[in-house]
Amino acid sequence: MANTKEFLEDAQGRLCAVATIKPIDLKRHEVVTSIMADTFKERDRLIEFKKSIWLRVQDFLAESAKDSGAKKYGGAKGNVTLTSFDGKFKVMVAVNDTIQFNEKLQVAKQLIDKCIASWSEGANENLRAIVDDAFNVGKSGLVSTSRVLGLRRLNIKDPTWKKAMDAITESMQVASSKTYMRFYKRQSDGSYKQIPLDVANL
Repeated sequence: MANTKEFLEDAQGRLCAVATIKPIDLKRHEVVTSIMADTFKERDRLIEFKKSIWLRVQDFLAESAKDSGAKKYGGAKGNVTLTSFDGKFKVMVAVNDTIQFNEKLQVAKQLIDKCIASWSEGANENLRAIVDDAFNVGKSGLVSTSRVLGLRRLNIKDPTWKKAMDAITESMQVASSKTYMRFYKRQSDGSYKQIPLDVANL
């Protein structure tokens, strides 16, 4: 087995004798790997920091709910903003779901098409354009979530339309969730400035 101190793997996975590698290439490798080692340590530290913040906020919400006699505080998702007594600091915690649709979305589209076909011509051509745009598949191979959900806000009383909206609701699935934590400090003019600390992707 080759001595790893005498050999270094290159980008193609080949073992190269350290003695044959240029000193500047070895130095570059050393700098990059040492920086990345520190980067991974910092990432792990931030992950623990995020967990700690989440637990501390949830503990406070539970205590606050108990104190006020409420069953739950901060909404169904736990979205909440906490502000210090002096108003200098603000902490915001939010959970953002990414929605995708299953095969029932096609059922909704068929019902909507049935509605439009049964209605009179004219103004419904505009609605047809809105519907076709909502169900148009984008470059990522997915339909626009906001446009599809926007159809549910249309005030249409037709029973078939309502069934279509129910089908849209049933087709919705949570693909992923991200917890956002934002930290703010109040400025001299009374506004809040966010402290740049991105932990959403951790």
